Amino acid sequence: MKRLLRLTVTHLLFAAAGFAAGIYALPILMAPSAPTAAEVAAATGAAAFKGEFRRDLAGSDFLHWGEGTVSIGENSISLQGRIAPGPDYKLYLSPEFVETEAGFERLKSRMIRVGDVKTFENFIVPIPDTVDPAMFNTVIVWCESFGEFITAASYK
Repeated sequence: MKRLLRLTVTHLLFAAAGFAAGIYALPILMAPSAPTAAEVAAATGAAAFKGEFRRDLAGSDFLHWGEGTVSIGENSISLQGRIAPGPDYKLYLSPEFVETEAGFERLKSRMIRVGDVKTFENFIVPIPDTVDPAMFNTVIVWCESFGEFITAASYK
C-alpha cells in the first residue's frame, strides 16, 4: 500500500511538472519567426521615442522580464532585445509608468491596448491609426491570460 501511494504521488508530481513545462514551452514552439535586426532597425529609424526594458523592475522576476531598447514610432512599436517567453502577451501604452501587477490593474482603464506581442526576441507591433503614442509615456508588456506584469519602459 505504501509503495502504491508513493508511486501515485511521484507520478502525479511528474505529470504536474510536465504540464507546467508544456505551458511554458508551447508559446516558444508556436511563436512565429522574430523580425531580423535589420527589420527592427528599419522600424526604429522612424522612432519618435525610445525607452529601455530592464530586468530589475519591481514586478519582474525570473519568469517575467524584458530587456532591450523599445522604440515608439508613428506606425509601430519595436523592440531590439528579448522578453521572457509566455502566452497571450499584449502591448499597452500607459499615461503613467508602472512596474507591478497592482499598478497595471490600477491604471488599466486609462491605458490603450496596441496589439499582440507574438515573438520573444525582437518584435514589431503596428500602432492602430486611432492611437497617438505622444498621449502616453510608457509602453508595457502584459500577459492577459495570467494577469502577469512582464515589463515596462518609460519613453518620455
